[in-house]
Amino acid sequence: MKEQVLKAMREAGKPVSAGEVTTMLNADRKDIDKAFAELKKEAAIVSPVRCKWEPAK
Repeated sequence: MKEQVLKAMREAGKPVSAGEVTTMLNADRKDIDKAFAELKKEAAIVSPVRCKWEPAK
């Protein structure tokens, strides 16, 4: 799921919220939230603005 989330974020080309990723992937919000938590812990995603995330450079 983490790879799918990162791919969706890259395709969006802009910072996105967890809700937007949920819609893009047509996935369960709990799964998206879990993937976001793991990606944050790994520093794979960063937040340039409040409540929006994008892949780390």
